[in-house]
Amino acid sequence: MERLSGLDAFFLYMETPTQPLNVCCVLELDTSTVPGGFTYARYRAALARHVKAVPEFRMKLADTQLNLDHPVWVDDESFQLRRHLHRIGVPAHGNRRDLGEICGYIAGLPLDRDRPLWEMWVLEGGARSDAVTVMLKVHHAIVDGVGGANLLAQLCSLEPEAPAPQPVRGAGGGNTLQIAASGLMRFALRPLRLATVVPATVATVAQTLLRAREGRAMAAPFTAPPTPFNGSVGRDRNIAYTQLDMRDVKRVKERFGVTVNDVVVALCAGVLRRFLLERGELPDTPLVAAVPVSVHGKSDRPGRNHTTWMFCRLESQISDPAERIRTIAMGNTVAKDHTTAMGPTLLHDWTQFGGPTMFGTAMRILPRIPHGRVFNLILSNVPGPQDQLYFMGCRVDSMYPLGPVLGFAGLNITVMSLNGELGIGIIACPGLVPDLWGIADGFPDELKELLECDAGKPEDTDPADS
Repeated sequence: MERLSGLDAFFLYMETPTQPLNVCCVLELDTSTVPGGFTYARYRAALARHVKAVPEFRMKLADTQLNLDHPVWVDDESFQLRRHLHRIGVPAHGNRRDLGEICGYIAGLPLDRDRPLWEMWVLEGGARSDAVTVMLKVHHAIVDGVGGANLLAQLCSLEPEAPAPQPVRGAGGGNTLQIAASGLMRFALRPLRLATVVPATVATVAQTLLRAREGRAMAAPFTAPPTPFNGSVGRDRNIAYTQLDMRDVKRVKERFGVTVNDVVVALCAGVLRRFLLERGELPDTPLVAAVPVSVHGKSDRPGRNHTTWMFCRLESQISDPAERIRTIAMGNTVAKDHTTAMGPTLLHDWTQFGGPTMFGTAMRILPRIPHGRVFNLILSNVPGPQDQLYFMGCRVDSMYPLGPVLGFAGLNITVMSLNGELGIGIIACPGLVPDLWGIADGFPDELKELLECDAGKPEDTDPADS
């Protein structure tokens, strides 16, 4: 068996009927590359071979009332692929909005905790006869953003007719006594762990106060201004997606001397500025985005989620796109330095001491806190593979990641690069943001504006010319 880390279990404890904590991905596939032609039966057989090589697809949760620590993963001895693979027919005239409506419905469905926590939906039909859309949904307790990208890589190959992957051992079994005994031992060691976490936290708080006084701190939580996408989140989800040419993104990066991540944040800031201006609800202070930061390779802690979080300012109140991206780049540098100084394991260490009761209480208290907007939205940038990939023999044309909606921020924008393209996935609560396609369609316009605007630094500009 494999024990969940506190951060893995956090995503179980925080899940509610209106807050499914899944990581999703929409794949647009070209079936013309499948050796022998595409059929659903062929696709299912190929997936069955891959499942044997991906332990995450075969393990399920196990727990007991005598367990004083987090649950464990064990192999599902009664695993059946048909419980996880589903098929839907799309009308011949179906376009991306129709597909998005179906995928949004799927994203809002909870996963069955008595089985391995994933599903895959194959959407056949639509406007192109040689294309299918696949939606993969995996619980956040199993993967974070980088873990999800790695999981997808295991299902893909660099050629359509690749050999079947070799089977990989799973998590193993575990009975009630083993789960309880190992949980008791880990619980007994918590005071020792707490003795190291508390001093590190005190030092981090003191350092953060000093940074804030000197203007070297990231955006503070609970400073997020009111927006239409902040409020009580319902159980339904809607999605939209779009794609940008990475060559254009890199042109903007070079013109302004910033990072690709700075360009992504600036694109989101500009798009949300347009969205809020159209509704007359643009705040005069920066939007605050919660940004997951991968610490894979920097943390020696166990578990499958290896992330920390930083808060960044989107600066949507700045009208000039050149000034906006430069201000965002400076703010991101400060936020990264602050996050690095906090260390890669502080969040992981504190979640080790949490449980369903503590996190459930926090979720009930948060709405009662005046001005309880911890952040406005979640914004995630996940590096993806830069090769042409094939998924069960189908060429991957596009890949759109979708993260969870968390807390009272009813909007998540996640981007992932793939083979020279930047896929942008947007998911929200439709009760707060009924139509996301206007946001999605704004990204190409915003990229064009950044490509065409004057990239000269303010000090190089004659005030008389302004």
